[in-house]
Amino acid sequence: MTQATGVGVIGCGNISAVYLRNLQRFPWLRLVACADLDMARAGAAAKACGVGRACTPENLLTDPDIQIVVNLTVPAAHAPVSEAALDAGKSVYSEKPLALTRNDARRLCDVAKSRNLRIGCAPDTILGAGIQSCIQLIHDGAIGRPVAATAFFTCPGHESWHPDPAFYYQPGGGPMFDMGPYYLAALVAMLGPVRRVAGMTARGHAERVVGSGPRRGASIPVQVPTHVTGLLELADGVIVTLVTSFDVPFADLPRIEVYGSEGSLSVPDPNGFGGPVRLCRRGETSWREMPLTHGYLDNWRGLGVADMARAIETGRQHRCSEALALHVVDVMQALHESAAAHQFVDIVCACERPQPLPPGLAEGVLD
Repeated sequence: MTQATGVGVIGCGNISAVYLRNLQRFPWLRLVACADLDMARAGAAAKACGVGRACTPENLLTDPDIQIVVNLTVPAAHAPVSEAALDAGKSVYSEKPLALTRNDARRLCDVAKSRNLRIGCAPDTILGAGIQSCIQLIHDGAIGRPVAATAFFTCPGHESWHPDPAFYYQPGGGPMFDMGPYYLAALVAMLGPVRRVAGMTARGHAERVVGSGPRRGASIPVQVPTHVTGLLELADGVIVTLVTSFDVPFADLPRIEVYGSEGSLSVPDPNGFGGPVRLCRRGETSWREMPLTHGYLDNWRGLGVADMARAIETGRQHRCSEALALHVVDVMQALHESAAAHQFVDIVCACERPQPLPPGLAEGVLD
């Protein structure tokens, strides 16, 4: 192995702690610094994870010891921060979504290509034991030929627990752009890319009330649809029903199920890394929990960064790729466009199914 890849993190909010911890679990990564517009928050994050240096985003981007910038800013800042990192000669791994529009996401991909740099993007949960074991079962013919799938994310909204939830209800927020990337990336990883979509949207409330933290009781205007239902036709002909909602007080729905000619597959929560994975073959009448064929069961957020660094070193394609991230943004935008136009919308940003991990790898190994 060559010298460890230097990594810097921009954005020290809620999600940063698990990234900062996990990035230090891979010997080919070296966590150099973390940055935030709020220097006190950057300093607290650096101290908590044992990184010696906190700095401003501008200083981090000029650090010659950093080759990969991990962008953990709020969604509206993903595209400009990632573009600034690319302009500084750094490869980028971004939290989801890659950008708020397909045009911004496409521009990032073009800039990276022109500079011979890499872009990776969450979710890397598709590399976890749950989704990878499902991919293996489908590949092995456990359900026969995939025919259809259903995917559901439903909740009453995040304002009850998040201390500053306004961005969930602004452009770039809503349940599709917030949680859709987990479901769409998992579906593409298991079943392949999307060809066209039809969408319908609704908004359950004109305002939301913050339920915790210093802004408790404050009203938030809702500027985006908070219930999004879509039909997805995949390139291989599989038909998917997808629902994401911040308007469901309670539900008892599966996360993802895949239906094939010879059986059904119950897929675990794509917002996590582990199981359970359950199978019911034709002629059976109940689910059987299946053994997991892959590692990475716990919260391994940051795994996609490690995979991208290894891919840069070895010359292979990284699995949480810019093409997959762009495809996901295209699908999400197309669902909203379809709802507005009352017609099917074709997906224009193609991608290939990510290369699966080999079964049986120990955690901490990717090839």
